[in-house]
Amino acid sequence: QVQLVESGGGLVQAGGSLRLSCAASEYIISRYSLGWFRQAPGKEREFVAAISRGGGNIYYADSVKGRATISRDNAKNTVYLQMNSLKFEDTAVYYCAADYRSTILRGTGVAYWGQGTQVTVSS
Repeated sequence: QVQLVESGGGLVQAGGSLRLSCAASEYIISRYSLGWFRQAPGKEREFVAAISRGGGNIYYADSVKGRATISRDNAKNTVYLQMNSLKFEDTAVYYCAADYRSTILRGTGVAYWGQGTQVTVSS
């Protein structure tokens, strides 16, 4: 079964940290790049970070660069997003996504999505 399941969201104070996890099916973890996107209320979904299938190529949006770390553990079928120095504007639903690298970076036409996990940063 093709599946992505996020966890780790919650309420955190500004300046705090959070680690999001995304459990992927074997089918996905073995074939695709993985990424994180987010969507704030009233805004379009935006790219946050991506990591290639082997983990050798990593990309970040400028808005999180220096504060976010994406990683994957293929043995555990899991991709992580560590977010530090959280800001109010990081409040959003965070989605895990899987597809070929170019598609993830383009952000459109992505084949696989998780259900999302809410991150709320209090100011």
